[in-house]
Amino acid sequence: MIGATSVFTEKLPHGGEIGEAVAAARRWSGLEIDALIPVEAAGLNAALAVAAAAELSLPLVDADLMGRALPRFDQLSLVVEAPELLRSAALSEPGGQVLVIDRSSPIGLERTVRAYVSHAGGWAAAAFGPMSTAALQGRSCEGTLARGLDLGRRLRSVADPSEAALVATMLGGIPLAAGRVLEIERLPTSSFARASVAILDRTGPLLRIEAENEYLVALRDGEPVVTCPEILVVLDRRTGQPISVDRLRVGDDVQVVALPGPAWWRATPSRLEAVSPRAFGIDLPPVLLPPTAETTVGSARALDLAVGTEQ
Repeated sequence: MIGATSVFTEKLPHGGEIGEAVAAARRWSGLEIDALIPVEAAGLNAALAVAAAAELSLPLVDADLMGRALPRFDQLSLVVEAPELLRSAALSEPGGQVLVIDRSSPIGLERTVRAYVSHAGGWAAAAFGPMSTAALQGRSCEGTLARGLDLGRRLRSVADPSEAALVATMLGGIPLAAGRVLEIERLPTSSFARASVAILDRTGPLLRIEAENEYLVALRDGEPVVTCPEILVVLDRRTGQPISVDRLRVGDDVQVVALPGPAWWRATPSRLEAVSPRAFGIDLPPVLLPPTAETTVGSARALDLAVGTEQ
């Protein structure tokens, strides 16, 4: 899904948009579609990929092109490694209109897709490709859907979600803060809105988080402690439910946890550069969690999430 999830409350989906986009890609390319892979195994797009695989009775590969949530096409793992392979997209919007873009570049695709989303009223479904599984070998983040399922099960098993250290340990990361949101400064930009969030920890330190669509950098009393591509998560301290950037409000009682990001992005300097703070215009080098915080959750296996298969 490309666009703003908040628009769903105003322009409701009919439920078949992704299926229509996949069908358009099949017609245009003349190739059979054997399986689906989510662009990002995070947020709504992870759930939509599962729903689309079930609707189309296709296997869903346990991998994605981000390993987390990222905003731009140039930050897809496939584009970072082999930009010449991403050249086509099929788009569908709730009104029934379908658009196919072919023989483009990742930059051209992003510009055209964003323009179409604006025309479509704020969001549209997108199917990229098709491409061979060989093209994705070593160019995708494997095991991310299995990891997401495991993280959810671990979080549900925590008896007291208000204990930040316990939640962080259960999820394979480290706690950063637990306290109230003191201030949120939201700044519009030419691309994605920026936000700066101040959280006063119960023990005294001030944690500031810089964010766009996702939380990007955490600073404790002015010193950077964790940055992207590690995953910063803001949770409701009472329920343990995640709070997205656009839903965070002054006065919220939260806990902040840092989870290890995908190892794929840390494997080479060029990959790390593509998702470091400087890639978002923040003049800081990446600050990563120590290796001891690595989680072994997930695997490189494929998840068969076709209709009727419980995972």
